Amino acid sequence: METPSTQFLSTLQHTVAELPPEKALSILAETFPGKICFSTSFSFEDQLITHAILDHVIPIDIFTLDTGRLFPETYSVWNSTNNRYQTRIKAYYPNEHALEAFVQSTGPNSFYESVDNRRSCCSIRKVEPLKRALSGNAVWITGLRSEHSAAREDLQQIEWDAANHIIKFHPLLHWTTAEVRAYIDLHNIPYNPLHDRGFVSIGCAPCTRAIRPGEDFRAGRWWWEENSKKECGLHEKSTAITINQ
Repeated sequence: METPSTQFLSTLQHTVAELPPEKALSILAETFPGKICFSTSFSFEDQLITHAILDHVIPIDIFTLDTGRLFPETYSVWNSTNNRYQTRIKAYYPNEHALEAFVQSTGPNSFYESVDNRRSCCSIRKVEPLKRALSGNAVWITGLRSEHSAAREDLQQIEWDAANHIIKFHPLLHWTTAEVRAYIDLHNIPYNPLHDRGFVSIGCAPCTRAIRPGEDFRAGRWWWEENSKKECGLHEKSTAITINQ
């Protein structure tokens, strides 16, 4: 997709601002027919968005990135979601040759040894498959919220992702954790049981732990690294351009 003008992005942002997720998603699906997708990791946020899409029959493709090292509970909620909504969420997998070469040269748990190794692992298991999943699309829906981390507090609902040449939309950006949980409970939406055991942000099993009382939302991800390094490359802040308000 060619880089849109800031005016176009600004207009789009004002169009969907303050709307319920299902209404905003419907507008975007009509604006970009056949070129809008949603990436789910089966988190609270992503399950809410999945419900909004499938319960309202909005024509948006849903996919997930199966890194090969997800929690059993994640696969369980994936299956439950398929059954609840009578759907088949598409999975994208790491390139087998790249993954085999990486594990052969560094070992299966080398991500604990250095940030470079961890980023390489994320790149193979997540970033490259994501690029394949996004190819041909104009809009990428995410479950990002400003509460997730300090780096996401100044995000805008509509952004241009220059790295992936795609518009990003964060429908739950300004939702609180309590609001997300209340929506999940109200609609009896399947969710990852790890959330009930102190897991907040859930990724690969070796790289995720439950957080302790008082810890930051992202403390359970790559806990052996400095906070400033805790991104996997899917949502690098430097790839987005600012929209004039």
